[in-house]
Amino acid sequence: MSEPTTPRTGRFVTRWPAAIAISAAAAIAVAVIVLAFLWPVVTAEAKDVPLGLVGPEQATSQVESALDEHADGVFDTTTYDTRDEAVDAIEQRKLYGAVVVGTEPEVIVASAASPAVATMLRSLAGTLQAQVSAQLAAAGQDPTSVTVAVTDVVPLVDEDPNGSGLVAIGFPIVLGGMLGGILISLLVAGVARRLTALAVYAVAAGTLVTLIAHTWFGILPGDFLALATGLSLAMLGTASFIVGMNALIGPPGIAVGAILTMLVGNPISAAAMPAQFLVGPWGQIGQYFVPGAAATLIRDLSYFPAADMTQPWLVLGAWAIAGVLLSALGHWRNREVVHIDALEEELPASGA
Repeated sequence: MSEPTTPRTGRFVTRWPAAIAISAAAAIAVAVIVLAFLWPVVTAEAKDVPLGLVGPEQATSQVESALDEHADGVFDTTTYDTRDEAVDAIEQRKLYGAVVVGTEPEVIVASAASPAVATMLRSLAGTLQAQVSAQLAAAGQDPTSVTVAVTDVVPLVDEDPNGSGLVAIGFPIVLGGMLGGILISLLVAGVARRLTALAVYAVAAGTLVTLIAHTWFGILPGDFLALATGLSLAMLGTASFIVGMNALIGPPGIAVGAILTMLVGNPISAAAMPAQFLVGPWGQIGQYFVPGAAATLIRDLSYFPAADMTQPWLVLGAWAIAGVLLSALGHWRNREVVHIDALEEELPASGA
């Protein structure tokens, strides 16, 4: 008669050191996430904002001196001969605004470039108005005879007067690219099928988002086809890279793609503020990640069609192509190579 055996419950108890280590690692991960998102905001500082100056040399020199005295390091000034040249530079996103001095003083802003900078320049207009009025009063003239005009040459649309919608759409683009990449990585097998699924997903998602943001809500003005193409490429860049990393190193590749996009690229994307506001070179570095390039491209397509968009197009295209190459490399590395030395069937000897 066999001896009775103790039934196995199947329960697994984690060792105490491991449980504590896991808890500590999770807490550290949360701290890193919070730091990644709050650090750019807390350390943001207005500096080196490109600003145009138009007017007689003596007058522009006085404005430069005043800016250096009262707003040292905030503006990076460039002198232009005419107002039209300064406006062209603003529309090409070389400047955030301009100050015209002379008999008809004016402060030119572009709310669509940055509402924060536009607010700064409107405040500067108030300061300039006070100085002009004081000079007129000192000369015995009517201090109200000259008014400093404020002109918004690239205003935000009425449907998005504060630019909050333009900023808010950046996160769904990032999340959408991640979601597409993760789902295709987990649910679609075969390199050709994955690449086809990526293309279909990007076009469909970009078109749907454009229909919502451009046609329905109206927060993204501009050409529909150009916006749809830009949004599609933005989501393709993230999704393709995640799929490629998954093909190359397996499930950990999904985490690598998500971390690079969400915790590295997104906080330094400068979607909510000018790149110059971020500490050190991080604002410029952020433009080489998908979130930063996408934010710049969508803003330019919506409001600044005259701007040079070569860099964001190339950056997004490079991430998409990198994902395709990684998928191909992963497929090649993971192929099972079966070596068959000999499959010879022994034949019975003749006459056997």
